[in-house]
Amino acid sequence: MSDVFDFALDALSPADDASEEAMDTFWAGDLTVLAQHHTAPNGSHSFVLAHDRSVTWGVPGEPQLVTIAVARDLSRSTFTFETSYHATASFAQSWLVERGCPPERIALGGGDYVKPADGLTVQVEQQIRQSGTRYEVLDTCASDYDPSETWTLARASRASQAPVRVFHEEWDHDAATYTMREGAFADVGAAQTWLEERSGPLPEPPEYSDHDGAVVRARIARIALARSAGASGMPKAGLDAPRTAPAEPVQRPVQGRLL
Repeated sequence: MSDVFDFALDALSPADDASEEAMDTFWAGDLTVLAQHHTAPNGSHSFVLAHDRSVTWGVPGEPQLVTIAVARDLSRSTFTFETSYHATASFAQSWLVERGCPPERIALGGGDYVKPADGLTVQVEQQIRQSGTRYEVLDTCASDYDPSETWTLARASRASQAPVRVFHEEWDHDAATYTMREGAFADVGAAQTWLEERSGPLPEPPEYSDHDGAVVRARIARIALARSAGASGMPKAGLDAPRTAPAEPVQRPVQGRLL
């Protein structure tokens, strides 16, 4: 990991107002780079996944991961600059992949990160990373407190049944592992009710079962760990309700996957 940002933009100008505004408001001082990729040989594109430490001082529940995509048009001496915030690394990686970053270049793994607890976690994360525009993110929440978790509420455009999905990620401090699960709901209201009440297990998506009703999870567990792209490391998060700002800025302890 590194805190160094060098987009090599000194000789270039913003290509549009959105890029100029994004560059003007960009502040690297609070960011820790988790993964980055710069194209070669001419360096036309840069992709960065980082953790924003300043979020831990702010409103509970805000996403802590930021992605940055820079595209340079060297023939015109211009650049475009995009940023986006995400609750989980897999959705952050999906955003970068959709903009042309090879997924293996922004994989997070190795000794600095905790590991997926099981094969289903690996499979769900791979599904998100490769989803493209399949999921429309509706809401997110991140919690550094117990339970240390995140959730992402999304609408699955290709789902014929239960199109509203909750991706729930929870970190086990003692085991230094995390799980990611996908739940399916008929509408946003039902998903929000589950998030608020947690009155039962997360409902599995209909596609998890084949025509005989057998759960596909067993097959997923056998193959997913062998295909693992590595752990996706970041501070854990979850439901902090109600979402109201504290009277004074209070730093929340980072209990993430960074070891």
